[in-house]
Amino acid sequence: MATHKILLLPGDGIGTEIAAAARRVIGWFDQRAGGGAFSIEEDVVGGAAYDAHGVAITDAAMALAQASDAVLFGAVGGPKWADVPYEVRPEAGLLRLRKDLGLFANLRPAICYPALADASSLKRELVEGLDILIVRELTGGVYFGEPKEITELANGQKRAVDTQVYETYEIERIARVAFDLARTRSNKVSSSEKHNVMKSGVLWKEVVTAVHAREYADVSLEHILADNCGMQLVRRPKQFDVIVCDNLFGDMLSDVAAMLTGSLGMLPSAALGAVDEATGRRKAMYEPVHGSAPDIAGTGAANPIAMIASFAMALRYSFGLVEEAVLLDNAIAAALDTGVRTRDIGGGDKSVGTQVMTDAILAALDRLSV
Repeated sequence: MATHKILLLPGDGIGTEIAAAARRVIGWFDQRAGGGAFSIEEDVVGGAAYDAHGVAITDAAMALAQASDAVLFGAVGGPKWADVPYEVRPEAGLLRLRKDLGLFANLRPAICYPALADASSLKRELVEGLDILIVRELTGGVYFGEPKEITELANGQKRAVDTQVYETYEIERIARVAFDLARTRSNKVSSSEKHNVMKSGVLWKEVVTAVHAREYADVSLEHILADNCGMQLVRRPKQFDVIVCDNLFGDMLSDVAAMLTGSLGMLPSAALGAVDEATGRRKAMYEPVHGSAPDIAGTGAANPIAMIASFAMALRYSFGLVEEAVLLDNAIAAALDTGVRTRDIGGGDKSVGTQVMTDAILAALDRLSV
């Protein structure tokens, strides 16, 4: 049996707590396989890495990431590191992982579990049964474009510059990911940009249109301006299936989609690189969409579902264990069906914490695997 190598990077805040929950779930699958199916190495990232090493991620940790089959990432950042130098801020560790591993395709599913339809800020009929996938380009655009600087002007003012840059190949490859995934779902792609005011949007629309006509004419394609897409997500979200967008708009639209499901604490994500032609494998990192939540860090109240569901995505996309991924997704739904809730998804005075929610998912795994 092949051993799947996982690098666990808990990070900061609630990252350490949800990483511990993920370890328990990985252990359940390892035990079910008779042991040896998964090996876990762990290192620091973000503020924890800055405290220990003065950088957001070390070269040694990056080497472990390069050698792993998948990286499982918690969350980084917090007020403790608000004033550290920009180049070593906690988020720089996450950006380096994405860039150095070539993780250009970010998959962010937004699924509304039936048991949580009333936890959404929208009416039940708008979100019940929701299942959309945002495909975000992750290594280009304004987050990485140069120049990126703040300069002093002669008149005493300052000028800040961030550069939105995309090349044809970057748009082509993320478009192909979206179209390929759409073929496994409802066969519809919505491409979101701002071609009405941004030259990068003009190129984005042009390239996506060309890829569609040349390679994916069987898939339905629509173009939608990013601001309108955000409005439509809260107006009638089930009109969408796969949404493909650039780095900036993908960041914002996926957070909007998160709240349709009831909480950021529910949404996993996958960041995938290109397939290696020699090995057939790809670099990958999996992480919850939410942040480090310093306001509840250390209280044991964090919702572990996004982290556990991120491992389910690793089972599917990195390890080829589709049946196991489906089992884990079903166990999350089954645990929610029992009524167990963390505070962020409507637990109220009867809310449970990280450990009890993880217990419920493990118990559901036991029931469903019999």
